[in-house]
Parts: sequence; structure tokens; C-alpha cells
Amino acid sequence: MAKKTKGDTLKITLVKSLIGSKKDQVATATSLGLHKIGDSTSQPDNAATQGKVAKIIHLVEVTQA
Repeated sequence: MAKKTKGDTLKITLVKSLIGSKKDQVATATSLGLHKIGDSTSQPDNAATQGKVAKIIHLVEVTQA
């Protein structure tokens, strides 16, 4: 198994409002800890996180942390 490095973390920032988004997209953002514009969170770079980001990619900005 490969060693984990600092590059295995994603910084996710909410850059667009959740108003008008579908309920499942709002729930996904909330599960990531994003509630209002400008909120940021660090999440592990794994399949579950990538799936959540893919669901709301039009609302967030993602960078390697």
C-alpha cells in the first residue's frame, strides 16, 4: 500500500450559493461541512470525497491541500 502524503488532502471551498440547488446537492454540501459562501474544508482524497465533489462541482472550488 502506498504511503499517504500531504497531497492526499483536498481543500474544498463553496464559491456559489446553495439557493436554488436540488435537495441532494444541498445535503452533499452540508455533509462536506459547507454551509455558506466562503466556507472551506479539508477532506481526504478518496473515492467517496471525489464522488461528493463531482455532484456539486459547479458550486465549489477544489485544490490540493
